[in-house]
Amino acid sequence: MRFLIIAFTIIITFSACSSLSKVQKSNDYEYKYRMAEQYYAKKNYNYAQQLYEELFPIFKGTPRFEDMYYKSAYSAFYLKDYQNAENLFKGFVEVYPTSPKAEEMDYMRAYTFYKQSPKTELDQTNTYKAMGLMQTFINTHPRSERSKEAMEIVDKCRQKLEEKEYLSAFLYYNMGQYKAASVAFTTLINDFPDSQKSDEYKLFSIKSFYEYAVLSIATKQEERFEKVLTECNEFSDRFPESKIIKEVEKYSTLAQNNIKAIKNEQVKKAS
Repeated sequence: MRFLIIAFTIIITFSACSSLSKVQKSNDYEYKYRMAEQYYAKKNYNYAQQLYEELFPIFKGTPRFEDMYYKSAYSAFYLKDYQNAENLFKGFVEVYPTSPKAEEMDYMRAYTFYKQSPKTELDQTNTYKAMGLMQTFINTHPRSERSKEAMEIVDKCRQKLEEKEYLSAFLYYNMGQYKAASVAFTTLINDFPDSQKSDEYKLFSIKSFYEYAVLSIATKQEERFEKVLTECNEFSDRFPESKIIKEVEKYSTLAQNNIKAIKNEQVKKAS
C-alpha cells in the first residue's frame, strides 16, 4: 500500500512538472499568462512564480505588470523564500509608489524580516531590521489599519531583544564573571527602561556588584561595597513597591556589615 502511494505521488509530480514544461516551451504569452494566473489561484505558487518571472520582460510597462509583480512577490512569500519576497515587496514600492497596494507592500517588506527573526539565542540582525522597518511603517502610515499589528510586532521584537540581552547577562552571572554581569545588567536596564522586569534586572545588578566586591582585593573592597549600597538605594527610590525589595535590603545590610568590618580592621592595623 505504501509503495502504491509513493508511486502515485511520483506519477502526479512528474505529470505536473511535465505540464509546466509544456507551458514554458510555448511561445503563446497569453496562454502562459492564463496558466500563471491559474497556478496562482490554485496556490501552486512555485509554478506561478516561475511563469510570472518569465513573463516580466514581455509585460513590463503594460497594465498587467503591476498585478503580476504583486502576485510574484506573494508567491515568494508563500513559498517562504523571504529574502526574494523582501526584494520583490521593496521593488514594488519603488516601481509603483502611488499604487493603492504600495502601503500593503511596504508592510509586507517589513513583515518578511519578522518572519526571518530567529530563535532568541541566535544573531538578531533580522529582528532589528523588522523592528526598524515596522516603526518606519508606523511613522509613514499613521492611519493605516495595519499600524496596530505593526506596533504589536515591534513589541514582540523588543521583547525578544530584551530576552537575548538578559540571557547574555545571566550567563555572565552564572559563570562567575560578576564585573561583566553587573555591566550587562545595568546596560539591560538602560536599554529597556520600561520593562516589567526592571526591578529583577536591578536586583541581579546588585547581586553582581556584591559578589564582585566580595572577590575583590582588600584595597578595593570598601569602594565596591559602597557601590552596592548606592545600587540598593537606587532600587528603593525607583521600585519602592517591588515585591523583591526585602532581598535588596538584605544585600544593603550585608554591604554595610562588610564596610564596618573593613573599617574596624583598618582601625586595628592603625593602632
